[in-house]
Parts: sequence; structure tokens; C-alpha cells
Amino acid sequence: MIITFVHHSCFVVETDERVMIFDYFKKGNLHGYEFTGELPEFDPDKKIDVFASHFHQDHFDLEILRWADKYKNITYILSKDIKLSNRYLEKNGIPAKVKEKITFVTYNKHYKIDGMEIKTLRSTDVGVAYLIHAEGKCYYHGGDLNLWKWEGAGELVNGKESRAYRFEINKLRDETIDVAFVPVDSRQKQYATEGLKFFMENVNAKVIFPMHMWQDYSPIAVYKSMTANGAFARRLVDISGENESYELSEEV
Repeated sequence: MIITFVHHSCFVVETDERVMIFDYFKKGNLHGYEFTGELPEFDPDKKIDVFASHFHQDHFDLEILRWADKYKNITYILSKDIKLSNRYLEKNGIPAKVKEKITFVTYNKHYKIDGMEIKTLRSTDVGVAYLIHAEGKCYYHGGDLNLWKWEGAGELVNGKESRAYRFEINKLRDETIDVAFVPVDSRQKQYATEGLKFFMENVNAKVIFPMHMWQDYSPIAVYKSMTANGAFARRLVDISGENESYELSEEV
């Protein structure tokens, strides 16, 4: 299994049988950040499953729908808040028939799509998080499901955010997750790793990739420095930049 960190919250999981792409957007300037991530080339005969957790520009790009011309075995799993009218698609040069390849999903549901079993969680921002069972493995992509605590927000707001996040993540307690992608947003400063900490302490995930870091990867080292259990900390991957690939063993 090869995991590629493209940029921000976009990851690619490639196995012998399929490719899963999460929360892709085109490289370039977004909100003052210059993203450089590139997608690898894929075997056109493989199953290609493209996920988007919600409509925000740093998680969804119309470009993904143009891939249907290149990859005939492509399937899209998109959060229902992504609105794609026929008129809007055709205005952007995308044939409306591409919608035949899309399944729109909402939170707290189970789906069977392209040989995968997919469970959705409710984001604490917009859209969904994904729990995916495919080919004997389990994957989690959090989208914007995070513990969104902020300095100066006050205990009433931050307390509500904490409860909402923990409620959703506790739904994963009985799962054994092989690979998880979890937000660690450095803009939250002292609270940047609180969601990650709760996730790692309460979810059985073998390998955890931090994401949504806005090109600031320093919270990874900060978290590890505060964790006394070395084996526990090693579950968290040391991402250092865009376009990095990681080969995981079959035991993951």
C-alpha cells in the first residue's frame, strides 16, 4: 500500500486493486498559501474512488470531475453539500452525464459503493468524515471533523465544540482502523493537537497521518514531545512537506 500526501487534506491511497483520492484541489495559491501537490499517474484499469468531504475550496475542486475522461473506472463519493446542477457543470465545460458516476452522501449513514462499505460521520464544520472498509482494510478520513477550539472563543463555545467532536469520534471506538487522516490545524495554536490527542487515545488506529496543517508541520513534533509512550507516538507519521509518499506493509 502506498500513501501519497499531495497537500493539505489531500491524500492518495493506492493498493493492488484500487486508488482512493481524498479532498483534492488543484495546486496554486489558495488563501495566501502556495500549494504544490501533484497527483501521481495511475493505472487506468484500476478502480479510482474519489472522495470529497465538503464544498470548501481546500477540500473540493471541479477538476476532479474532468478525470472521468481519463479514468473509465472512476467513481465519486461527494458530500451532499456540494451542489452540482447540470447548468453549473456545463457552464464549466463538464458534461452533466458525469453525475451518473457520483454518489452524494450525508452524515450518519451507511453506503455500499464500488465494493466498499462506507460509514459517514457528521463534521463539526461542514459535510462529513468517512470510514471506509475495502479489501480487508479500514480507512478514516476526517475532512473537517475536528475539535475546533480557538483562543479567545470562551469556554461556552469551546466546550460545545469539544462535546460535538468527542460525540462523533466515540462512534469509532469499536473499529480497528488501518490508516487514519486526522486534522491538526496549527492556526488553533495551543489547541492545535487537542483533537488529535483525543482521537489517538480513544480510537484503535494503526497509522495516523496528520492533515489540514496549512503547511505548518510543527505541531507533529510538539505532540510527540508531550507523549511519553514512544510506541504510541510512532503511530503518528512525520509529514514534512507536499508530494511525499509512504509505503506501508501489508500488516498495517
